[in-house]
This record gives sequence, structure tokens and C-alpha cells, in this order.
Amino acid sequence: MATKTPAYIQSLVKPSQQSGPSRRVWSVDLDSVWVPFFTATNVTGATTVPSEDLGAPLRLNKARDGQVRFGSNGRPQLRVAPKLNEAITDVRNNFIASLVNFTGQVIKDNKDGYAAEVGKAQKAAAPIHAQMDKDVDEAIAAAEAAEAAKKADSRLVGTAVQQAQSIVTESQQEAIAA
Repeated sequence: MATKTPAYIQSLVKPSQQSGPSRRVWSVDLDSVWVPFFTATNVTGATTVPSEDLGAPLRLNKARDGQVRFGSNGRPQLRVAPKLNEAITDVRNNFIASLVNFTGQVIKDNKDGYAAEVGKAQKAAAPIHAQMDKDVDEAIAAAEAAEAAKKADSRLVGTAVQQAQSIVTESQQEAIAA
């Protein structure tokens, strides 16, 4: 029995155009998605994210002693306002639950179709996994060969140094004897 894909799932898997880079939370743009979304959910009464969190969604990240934290690049670190961050976490958790529930429903409604799709994916992945294993084995062998060559070179250098010291010592003894 085929399951019709709900419109909300179809909209999730449809490619869309994205604007330029900005601050992202859970890989979603803060200013153009999260803030307008929670403003809308506040209007409808679905959420009560504080207005100050929507108006100033980024805050300075401070240590326990109140000092501003700086990144390794020397810039002050920013964090998402606490209540807005909690609301985003709730959406994320609910989104994940929706994905899991949808998957479970498809498996329940069409167990054979789901199993066939998993089998098809595993079969298609076999050559990719084999190539990955081969590439890793070759890389390990190359790294081991390079390390062995490096050790051999260092032994040769050590031997050359010893020979040079031996020649110098012999030359000094000859000079003393003469």
C-alpha cells in the first residue's frame, strides 16, 4: 500500500534558493527565518518569546564573572538570547520527532516498500564503501611508507654523521702524530 507524502514533508525535501551568509542557528538563518517565525508564532499565541529576545537575538557571551569572552581571532563571542534559543531547541526537537514519526508511519503502512528502498540504498552504496576502504588502505600504506623512508633517511644521516666524526677524529689523531 503506497503512502501519500504529506504536503509539509514535500515542502521539506524541495530545493529552495538561499540568500547570503549570516548567523545561523541549527543551520537555519537567525534573522530571516527564526526571528520572523517566532514573531509570527507570538502573534498567533503559539509562543511567548520575549520581545527583547526577538529585537536583540544576539548577546555578548560572558564568563561567569561577567567578563566578555573573546574568540581566538580577537573578536567578542556572541550567543543567541536564552529564551529564543530554548524556543529554537523546542522546534528542533519537535522537527526530529516529526521525522521519526513520519518514518515509522511509512514503515507501518508499507513495510515491504521501505525494506526494498533500504536494500536498494545498501546495494548502491556497496561500491562507494569499497572505494572508500581502498582509498583509506592506500593512504595508510603511503603514510607508513613515508614514515619508513623518513626513519631510513634519519638512520642514513646518523650514519653519515658518525662517519664524518670518525674521519675528523682520525684526521686529528694523524695531525697530533705528525
